[in-house]
Amino acid sequence: MANIETRSTCCYCGVGCGVLIESDGARITGVRGDPEHPANFGRLCGKGLSLAASAASDSGRALYPEMRLTREAARARVAWDDALDSVADGFARIIRRHGPDAVAFYVSGQLLTEDYYLFNKLAKGVVGTNNIDTNSRLCMSSAVTAYKQAFGADGPPTCYDDLEAAHCLLFAGSNMAYAHPVLFRRLEAARDARPDCRWIVIDPRCTDTAAMADLHLQIQPGTDVALFHGMLHHLIWEGLVNADYVAAHTEGFAELKRLVRDYPPKMAAEICGIRESDLVTAAEWFGRSPASLSLYSMGLNQSSHGTDKNLALINLHLATGQLGRPGAGPFSLTGQPNAMGGREVGGMATMLAAHRDIGNAEHRLDVARHWGVPVSRLSDQAGLPAVAMFEALRQGRVKAIWIACSNPAHSLPNLPLVREALACAELVVVQDAFAHTDTTAFADILLPAAGWGEKEGTVTNSERRISRVRAAVPPPGEARRDGWIVGEVARRLETLLYPGAASLFSHTDPDRVFDEHRALTVGRDLDIGGLDYALLDRTGPQQWPLPVGAATGLARRYTDGRFATANGRARFHAPSYLPPAENVSAHYPFRLLTGRLRDQWHGMSRTGRLPQLFAHSPEPALQMHPEDAERRGLAAGDLLRVSSKRGQLVLPLALSDEVMRGTLFAAMHWNGQFLNSGGVNEASQPAVDGQSFQPELKHAAVKVAKLDLPWRVTAALCDGDLPALQARLAPLLAACDYAALGLAGQDVVVLRAAHTQALGDWLLRLLATLAFETGPAVLEYRDDRRGMLKRVRWQGDRLAGFVFAGDVAGADRLLECLVAGAPWQGSRLAAFAPAGAAAPRDRVVCQCKEVRESAIRQRLADGDSIEQLKSGLGCGSVCGSCLPELKRLAAAQAALA
Repeated sequence: MANIETRSTCCYCGVGCGVLIESDGARITGVRGDPEHPANFGRLCGKGLSLAASAASDSGRALYPEMRLTREAARARVAWDDALDSVADGFARIIRRHGPDAVAFYVSGQLLTEDYYLFNKLAKGVVGTNNIDTNSRLCMSSAVTAYKQAFGADGPPTCYDDLEAAHCLLFAGSNMAYAHPVLFRRLEAARDARPDCRWIVIDPRCTDTAAMADLHLQIQPGTDVALFHGMLHHLIWEGLVNADYVAAHTEGFAELKRLVRDYPPKMAAEICGIRESDLVTAAEWFGRSPASLSLYSMGLNQSSHGTDKNLALINLHLATGQLGRPGAGPFSLTGQPNAMGGREVGGMATMLAAHRDIGNAEHRLDVARHWGVPVSRLSDQAGLPAVAMFEALRQGRVKAIWIACSNPAHSLPNLPLVREALACAELVVVQDAFAHTDTTAFADILLPAAGWGEKEGTVTNSERRISRVRAAVPPPGEARRDGWIVGEVARRLETLLYPGAASLFSHTDPDRVFDEHRALTVGRDLDIGGLDYALLDRTGPQQWPLPVGAATGLARRYTDGRFATANGRARFHAPSYLPPAENVSAHYPFRLLTGRLRDQWHGMSRTGRLPQLFAHSPEPALQMHPEDAERRGLAAGDLLRVSSKRGQLVLPLALSDEVMRGTLFAAMHWNGQFLNSGGVNEASQPAVDGQSFQPELKHAAVKVAKLDLPWRVTAALCDGDLPALQARLAPLLAACDYAALGLAGQDVVVLRAAHTQALGDWLLRLLATLAFETGPAVLEYRDDRRGMLKRVRWQGDRLAGFVFAGDVAGADRLLECLVAGAPWQGSRLAAFAPAGAAAPRDRVVCQCKEVRESAIRQRLADGDSIEQLKSGLGCGSVCGSCLPELKRLAAAQAALA
């Protein structure tokens, strides 16, 4: 078939990169950056470049509707009509019996805006409940709340062009090098062009971003408010406040000034655990810079005081007038591809469409008229935000929940209670593109949804830019686009609840839904009345606002000093510093921090399919400072039980000076499809911000204990289909004290497990699952007295896989041979005790060119520069995601020399 190219948008982070999808009409065959898209100008990170590979296979996809015929039965394949009827019947039955607030919808920042709009319309306009929330509550709601309180409306006042225009960059709780690598490339280029640009990084960890800073403020976790108040105290004392701007455009400064008198730099620095001189330097650079831009993300937002942290940072901008001009302003970096679009359509429990307020009767009347429903149907009470929604489900106040494009059984805090909630619900509907997630295991009805590259609509990125998403190929099997599924259930539910009434869902075509959405924005702060699909197709992505008559969208907001408040003035706020929701103690002496890996995404349903994306961080780990480990007699590789007051998980120890003493770090991505637990949220903190309702996912008080697990298993399978294996292996993972799945080389599935004693039946089930029954192609070594079993499978003259149980000596060396794929030399019996020790772990730093750390260190020792590394080894020459690490390694070599 002819090669077809489709212009679309990446489905990963909030940068919103444009992509060109190559396909043959049936399968996606390639993806490259769109050089015309203003978000990325053709650049893509490693995750974006791998989209074609992750989309190529239907393995693990939800391909047809499934339903439990009884509560205890396994789900079975059913026809679409049966599944849709059952969803509508179940919701209608519960609504009639218990009222509209007995049902809830939990949706996702990865949905398209049009699909988000339809879910919001279904919940609020048909059911009559505001119980619709989103996983964006977990990442951006504190930023939303702070923008509204300070400026009167949601939405960053900045744009991507400010990255090049800024003279001082303040990164607050954002490892931008990992989380938003394409934007980070722009910052690196801007710094190269203007070396006097200053970078300040505020982070408890020494991340790749922090390693490149001119000043790293390695504060104690959760002390951001004290830091910002201390900086403002210095700005006031030194006369660096823009008094004219404050007088003309703001209110509330006098109260804030009184508060920050109590935060002199010396005291604030002591709270934060940093030097007073460093705090003063940060304030000086920020206040005296011609243009200061702050970039922040989960480190500020995921906190029980996240709104206060955001407001305290915004105070610095307002006080110095660093706002509304090129290179200046507070810039919240969105985590998901369409968290912004979800906010625009009101797809959260605490808002209505187009930034309207649930408690405002006039706003409810606007929406009711637009939808053509009685205003009495729109509830005047805010719905349940994410954490409270699942608590209500656990308590039985909510009976049914519809989950779309999200995995709350992995991503919410306090996972033991989340699983309990899902297990006791009367009805759980899950709509997802993937059949096997921690959440789909609880689904009574599974609705297969189209995935990336298979549906049409729009998304809005971090700079308020709306881009088209286009379908390049049809969805596999019987999967359908999200909007179609919502519309089909909505029409059935309308018939059951309001017989004879006209349907609100007479159409679900994306372009018509977008027109309906934009009409609701007219006259609002996010007015896109002048924007439609035709304009997007003709002129490309556009920022909002873009009212009727405007040729293009507005790049920067508040350039005239007029804000979206009733009196047009921005508001200072004066929050007091409060410690994290959970303090360390003698019983729980460590603070557990969470964050992202460079090459993985959320729950890994997409990125967890690709071996190359495991190369940089192949296995889960718990990072600890070497001095903390030494004092406790711990060594790298030890298996540690990490426990909080809520739950526990087991992880192997990795020593790292990236974390400060007294803190630990574990990545957020690993879940029950890859571990014998739900991941780090087994132990995380469920306390929420009282204003934004965002949970404190970033840190929790924990203790660690070394486990003695003498029975070990290492298994590896060449050309393994990991998504297909995960469902069959999940019960086996859960039965072990520790188990982890991953990928290596070219589709080599790797399983590592450990237990207190030999698991005979478990091992037999594992051998059957991996097809390691004895036969001509399988050699076996067994020592029942020592509890040892080894099997090696062959394909011709090459290794095809192995299982070592009881004694895993030599397993890592054999894994090296399996990944190398070379013909086996010598006796096959030697595979049971392969010659030579496994080489020390040699990480792949550059996954685009598969360049390992040892090769980079050797070239640096020989005197190569970064440019010579790029030209000689190729690392850093494709997506550039490895450049921060290359620079860190180069700096370490220079210090050594």
